[in-house]
Amino acid sequence: MQTPVPPAFPASLCVFCGARFGTDPAASDVARGLGRLIAQQGITLVYGGGGVGLMGLVANAALDGGGKVIGVIPRFLLQREAGHPDLHETVVVETMHQRKLQMFERSDAFVVLPGGIGTLEELFEVLSWRTLGLHSKPIVIVDQGGYWKPLADLLRSIVGRGFAEPSHLDHVAFVSELSEILPAIAAMPREAGPGGRLDRV
Repeated sequence: MQTPVPPAFPASLCVFCGARFGTDPAASDVARGLGRLIAQQGITLVYGGGGVGLMGLVANAALDGGGKVIGVIPRFLLQREAGHPDLHETVVVETMHQRKLQMFERSDAFVVLPGGIGTLEELFEVLSWRTLGLHSKPIVIVDQGGYWKPLADLLRSIVGRGFAEPSHLDHVAFVSELSEILPAIAAMPREAGPGGRLDRV
């Protein structure tokens, strides 16, 4: 799964976010703003293919702004009518594993908005691959309203307690404003070296 070093300015951006709106209306504003930003910059949006929750808002805003949008969705979710009907391309896969791989392969970088268990799963998969040296694609988390602060604290605790290398904290950037996303992507390290030491018994 080794991939080429991505460009500083992404041609395609994968967004992980919730299939619900959450309790903070500001999260919806951020989702719409991200969709508009992606379209304005001529970046292709790659996402989970849904027309619901924050993911639907991101896609609609990108489409309304004239952007190209690619959705990747498992067949069982499509059958539940959770898919978005107006995308430029809908990639239908059989499993969640295939969905994540397709999203990964079609994207130059990742942006994470507020979301639930599925969003965490998607984030940790690409972050795990990054720490293992399998790719060097930037990962940016938009900490809207402090939503992801507990996650940032957890990652620092994992490093502090010796279960990850300090350099692994450089593999993900936390930002609070949409205007910080592209500069953060451009500034992130692009080397995909091997992971750190292992503790032998």
